[in-house]
Amino acid sequence: MPTDQPRWLNQRERDAWLPFVGLLLKLPHALDSAMRRTTGLSHFEYLVLSALSDSTEHTRPMSELAEIANASQSRLSHVVAKLEENGLVRRSTCPGNGRVVLATLTEAGYREIVAMAPRHVDVVRALVIDTLDTEQLDQLTAICARIRSAVDREPPTSRR
Repeated sequence: MPTDQPRWLNQRERDAWLPFVGLLLKLPHALDSAMRRTTGLSHFEYLVLSALSDSTEHTRPMSELAEIANASQSRLSHVVAKLEENGLVRRSTCPGNGRVVLATLTEAGYREIVAMAPRHVDVVRALVIDTLDTEQLDQLTAICARIRSAVDREPPTSRR
C-alpha cells in the first residue's frame, strides 16, 4: 500500500549519508585548491585538458567535452576560452559540420598536461587512493558504480 509519507533516514542511513554528502562538498574544493597550488590551473581545467589529451588527434567536439566534464556549455565555453587565451587549446569549426565547434589541445597544451599529470596523480593519491586499503578501494569502486548507475537513470519524481 503506497504512502504519502517520506521514508525518513534511520540512524544508520544518516550515519552513512552525512559523511558522504560532506565528502561531495569538500573533495571538489580540496582537489581544486591542490591543483591550483601545484599547477596554477583548476582541477576542472585539468580535466578538460586531460580529456583532450586522451582523444584522437587531441580533439573533441565541445558538446562531447561538456558531457565528459559534466559541465554546461556556457561553463565549458568560458573555461576553454581561458585555456585558448593561454595557448593551451584552440577552437575551430568541424569541417563536415559548421555548427559543431571543436576544441583541440595545442602542442603547448599537451606539454602542460604531461607536466601536470604527475602532480594530479599525487593529489588524487593523497586525498583518495592512499587513504584506502585494497579491500576498501574495491568497495569504493563497487559503491561508486552503483551510485553512478542510479544517478545516470531517469531521476525520481519529486514529491509535491
